[in-house]
Amino acid sequence: MPVIRKKEKKEIGQISTSSLPDIVFMILFFFMVSTSMKETELVVKFKAPQATEIQKLENKALASYIYVGPPVESLQAKFGSAPQIQLNNSFSSPQEIGRFIASERDLLNEADRNKMTVCLKADKDTRMGIITDIKQELRKAEAYKISYAASKAAGNLK
Repeated sequence: MPVIRKKEKKEIGQISTSSLPDIVFMILFFFMVSTSMKETELVVKFKAPQATEIQKLENKALASYIYVGPPVESLQAKFGSAPQIQLNNSFSSPQEIGRFIASERDLLNEADRNKMTVCLKADKDTRMGIITDIKQELRKAEAYKISYAASKAAGNLK
């Protein structure tokens, strides 16, 4: 006669975690490859002026940056302490802004070229004459969409 046995409860095996480090490194590698790094190294000192009404840029991918300020201390022996204009990674004159804007437009899609914004990051102690020269060159290059970088003021400006 057949013997009927009760089924014993089987224990659930542990989940294998041996592949977790591989998965973590694959995700880390993916983010390292797909993220863009900061492309421009600042060669000017930049402290943003304070403002009470500020807005963030809508699409930073469509922004081109012009930095204005005194050179960093390691370059002051060569260039002096007068404010300089930085386009990409080097100092430039206001006359080179037109070529800079043209090259930045060429990097964008044709549909996005009219949405390009020039962000002017000028040190708070920069004289207005340099800013005016930059604005004149931007007009010649037909770059009319300009934003000025500023930091939020703690209270009301007096």
